[in-house]
Order: sequence, then C-alpha cells, then structure tokens
Amino acid sequence: MAQTPHSKARQTDRMRLTGSLRVRAIGLLLAGGLLAACGAGAGAQAPPTWVPKPDFSGEGGPNTTVPSPGAPSRNPSAPGQPPGAPGSSSSGPDPAVVATNLTTPTGLALLPDGTALVGERTTGRIVQVQPQPGHPVKTIRTLTGIDASGDGGLLDLALSPSYLEDGLIYAYLTSATDNRVVSFTLTGPLTPVLTGIPKGAADNTGRLLFDETGMLYVGTGDAGQPALAESATSLAGKVLRVTAIGRPAPGNPNPTSPIFTRGHQVVDGLCLDAAGDVVEVEPGPNNSATEVNILHAAADYGYPSQAAGTRAPDARLPDGRTGVGGCAAIGPQLFVTSRDAAALLTAAVTTRAGSSTFGNFSTVLEGRYGRLLTVVAAPDGALWLTTANRDGHGHPVPADERVLRITASAGGSSQV
Repeated sequence: MAQTPHSKARQTDRMRLTGSLRVRAIGLLLAGGLLAACGAGAGAQAPPTWVPKPDFSGEGGPNTTVPSPGAPSRNPSAPGQPPGAPGSSSSGPDPAVVATNLTTPTGLALLPDGTALVGERTTGRIVQVQPQPGHPVKTIRTLTGIDASGDGGLLDLALSPSYLEDGLIYAYLTSATDNRVVSFTLTGPLTPVLTGIPKGAADNTGRLLFDETGMLYVGTGDAGQPALAESATSLAGKVLRVTAIGRPAPGNPNPTSPIFTRGHQVVDGLCLDAAGDVVEVEPGPNNSATEVNILHAAADYGYPSQAAGTRAPDARLPDGRTGVGGCAAIGPQLFVTSRDAAALLTAAVTTRAGSSTFGNFSTVLEGRYGRLLTVVAAPDGALWLTTANRDGHGHPVPADERVLRITASAGGSSQV
C-alpha cells in the first residue's frame, strides 16, 4: 500500500504510545476495582485502545465543527437524563448516565480532551459525548454505505496511537460487500486500511485495539460460516494483526498474512491487561460459558471443533453470565460485560514471569441499566459503557440507549 500523508507521523507512534499507557499507573492505585457513579473528571491523555472502496464516504452532521485533537470541549449545557429512569432519583438525574436516546451505540473511543466518540452500529452516526451528564450529544459525522444486517454496521472505533499529531480515527464496519477497517479524520475522507473480511447473514461482529507497539488488532466474526474460523487463509473468525496502514505486522506467524490467531466464532472484546497481553472475550460454543483468552501468535482457539492442539480458554465467566459485550482493564483488574445477565463483572489479573492469570469473576454491577455492551477504560480510572436494551432481547426504558461513565471508588463498597 502506498504511503499516506500520515505515514511520517505513524512512524513515531510507538514512542508516543508509551506516554499514553500511563493509564496503567493510574489503574494500579485501584484497591479492588469496585465502582461508583461519578460525573466530572476526565483524563488528558489518549487511552491505548483504541481500532474501502470509493462507494464509502462520510458526511459531517449538522455540527461538523469539532475540537482539534487534544483541544478542550466547549459544548454548552442542556437537559440530561430524564427523572425516573433507572439510576435516577427524585433529586436529579443519575450522574453515571452521560448520554441518552442513542441508536445501537457500539463503538466507543476516548478523545484526549476527556470526551468520547460513540458510533451507532445501525445508523453509522458518530457522536461526541461529554464526561458529565446534562450536556447535549453532538453529531460530528455520519459514515454512509453501511450494511447493518447480520449484526453488521459501524462496529467499533479506535484512535490512532499518534492521534495528537495525525487526528486519525479507525473504524471497523460492514459494507455492501465485506467487513473492513477504514481510517479518517473527523472531517476528511475515508481511507481503506484492511478490506475483504468476509461478511454474512450473521456473526459480523468486530473489534479494534492498538497494542503497546502501535500494531492494530482486528477481531472478526465467522460471518455465519464456522468453517471459515478454522481456515488457515480466510480472514473470518480470526484476530488479525496489522500495521497502522494495513500491512501484515512484523512478527506475525506468516509474514505475508494479517492472521494472528484463528478459531473464533465472534470476537466481542479486545483489551490490553497490565502485562501488555491482548485479552479477547467471546461466547463459548453452544451457548456455554463466555471465554476469556490471552492471545498467542498462531494459536487456534477451538471454534467450531476443539481438536487436538487447540488452546483452552484462560478463564470463563460464571454460568449464566452469557452474551458477552466487551472487556477493559484498569491496572490489575479485568472488567467484562454480560448482556444476558445485564451485568459488569471483574476479576483480578496476576502477572508472574510475564504471564497473566485471572482470578474468580465477581459481579460489580447488575440489573441497574439493563443489558451492557461495550466497555472502555479511561486514563483517569473511569469506565465508559454502552447499553443494548433495544436489540430485541432487553426491556428498554424511555432513555435508552444510554452511555454510562462510572469510576473507581476509594472505599471498599460499590456505590453504583
């Protein structure tokens, strides 16, 4: 692929990414990963998370004037969560609910100014959300040409590791012909990064994650065809590892292929733990307990057949905690959402000799906001989450869908 105008900036992303990973130092201060609702406060550093053809385009919304990378937000105040919604009280709105009345919010990436970009899966709309309740949600862009069938659409967002210099955002999305990764600025054209990922009538779920070295991990679904997950050449049912411009990453099992691991039905979550390992979460086969996997190059994670040589999960969620939505890590704690249980769970991560193990999962938050989908860790120790109550399986309230921001409690009990 030819060098883009942003190539020079990307060459320095590894150095700048080290600074952004200060989130770990913040996370290590957390005593138990217990959470409390919170309004104000936001980090100034971008988190280490977040990540076509001419038929794809992006059109700015009615408010396309957005802050430059790293600039403070200037959104005015406006009414927020309506009284009477779950989590609210007679004294005012729930301070954990920072956005309401969205449509299928799925992708979420945190900007350096402490606000969040949230992508709507079925509409292609990207909105900017403030870290405090009571602010308006501003549409900053709508990506067109998206196919939302089969759980497809605008599936995830991630910031370039050198976002402060290049202003690039990465998106995983479904087109009329495939699933793909594109990059763009808030007002510029879309650029293809990785195309040709199979799409199907189901299981088009995808996730993005940049690691400590600036390599981009792309989690793909099996497109409803389990055999593709086992295939050594298909990009479906895989975790792919590429450079910021879509080339196979150095150190891949096959230097000419983006495939890093295989044997995944759908990759519902990707996150980095305290040791820098890439953690992946996905449903267990035949609706069994959710799998939590540490990714190892060339490993086969056993979907659809757990033949000899496939890798067993490193952990599982407790029985009944199914319908996994995503994962995030803050210091020595891993957080995983369960849609079916309407719960956020956590487990301690222990690292010895460069290898991580997970403790037993416990429930931190359950039932208060309904089905929980995406979860992302912020540099200031907060977790941002999206709900999925209008997907045909939940019990929505008038405020759904919502974006939540909850932070770690200094005390020893949950206050959410």
